[in-house]
Amino acid sequence: MSDRGRWYPPARPIVVEGGLKARSKRGAIGETWWSGRFIAVLDGFGMGGRLTRGKNYARRGQVISLVIEPGMVSARVQGSRARPYRVRIGLRAYDKAEWGRVTDALVEDAWYTAKLLAGAMPEEIVDLFDTLGLALFPARQSDLTLDCSCPDWGVPCKHLAAVFYLLAERFDQDPFEILAWRGRDREELLAALSARRQGGLAADRGATDETTVPLSELLDTYWSAPAQPTEGPHQRFGAVAADAVLAQAPPIALRARGMELRDALRPAYAPPAAQRDAQ
Repeated sequence: MSDRGRWYPPARPIVVEGGLKARSKRGAIGETWWSGRFIAVLDGFGMGGRLTRGKNYARRGQVISLVIEPGMVSARVQGSRARPYRVRIGLRAYDKAEWGRVTDALVEDAWYTAKLLAGAMPEEIVDLFDTLGLALFPARQSDLTLDCSCPDWGVPCKHLAAVFYLLAERFDQDPFEILAWRGRDREELLAALSARRQGGLAADRGATDETTVPLSELLDTYWSAPAQPTEGPHQRFGAVAADAVLAQAPPIALRARGMELRDALRPAYAPPAAQRDAQ
């Protein structure tokens, strides 16, 4: 019987000690909406069997290394051959001018930075990138450059798919990794945001200084009594409780005389007449 009609079982990959393993043991990989968005691109390739084997590779720990750099993810994946395969996934990194526009947009609403620092990627950030004519996530296979040194003719092969799944879990752990792939890592982006804010504060201070009147021009009125307001907060909003300021204080983890510190201090804020009655 010729070899042409003979079926050969797939080669088993060489076991890796200390490889990078997916945290997910079964079912879908990727817990957040942003990693799900990334996996959806992989699912759109329509390579079901290869993706299943890639998921198994990711869970077995066949990926030896994975590095995210601006525009490129590089990895080494151990297959059935002695030498690990080299995997590269390219995505266009934005240039300095494009990231400058993104930074300006993020500075306008500090909520984005707060969410990222808390380990979450707000869905609205996708719209923010879209309004700038940029994309945060790859939307189709053509957005990516896929390369593996294995002899498999299919793209993506199981080695590429394994790296995709581990990338999704990396994005789950730190959404800044997505931004790093696009060209700005955590430290660079936060430094740029801080510089933009400091520049804005300096500009505000400069505008204030330009409108400051020298004291020498105010000597005639400097010692005169200020004009009395015709309508104060108490006329406009009604009487203000004496302990209104105290009521705005956050809870304090201290107790005095068997009660919370705010309640213990409340008599001190009462009007003098009420204090005399209490005595």
